[in-house]
Formats: sequence, C-alpha cells, structure tokens
Amino acid sequence: MSHINVTINGRQYRMACEEGQEVRLLKLAESLEARIGSLRGKFGEIGDARLTVMAALTACDELLDANNRIRALEEEIAALRDVRVAAADRARSTQIAVSNALNAAADRIEKTTQVLNRTIGGGVAIG
Repeated sequence: MSHINVTINGRQYRMACEEGQEVRLLKLAESLEARIGSLRGKFGEIGDARLTVMAALTACDELLDANNRIRALEEEIAALRDVRVAAADRARSTQIAVSNALNAAADRIEKTTQVLNRTIGGGVAIG
C-alpha cells in the first residue's frame, strides 16, 4: 500500500492507494479540484462543503451518463453481432445454393454433351 498527498479544495489529504496507482489518484484529485474551481467561478463562495458535494455530483452525473452510453453501445454491439451471424448464415446458404445450381447445370451440360455426341457420332458417315 502506497500513500500520497492530494489537494482537494485547497486542503491536503493523505490518501492510501495500491502500488502503481499513485499517478491515477493524483489525476483524480486534480480533476475534482478543477471541478470545484469551475463551480467556484460560476457560483462564487457558497461554502467549501457545498462546492465539494456539487463537484462530486457533477462527476457522478458524468459517470452515470458514461455508463448509460456504455450499456447502449454494448447493446448495439450485440445487435450488430446478431446481424453479422445472420448475414454469415445467409452467405453460407447462398454459397450452397449457387454450388448446387452450378453442379446441376454441369450435370445438364454433361448429359446434353453425351446426347449430342451420340447423335453426331451415329448419324453421319464420312467416307
């Protein structure tokens, strides 16, 4: 466990975090500090606790929106996968149908060729 100092709303806090997460925690604290600063610029001095709560709520609002967007994108991905599977199934069916049609045509050509060979071979004598 690692410990670092972060500044939020002008106050220092000693925080514990997992090893290697120090930079991330510092960035999170900087983001919250920036939100508080932005709110202070909009609303003035309305109290440290209230500014901190408002900043936390705006962060939660963005997180909720992001989670909703992620869910929507996951649903879209699932739908696209279903479409892809259906298209692949149709493509396989089409390939089989084309293959069967070509085989049938080849059989008809072969039979026609055999009939023509018999007709030509037996019908005319040159000599």
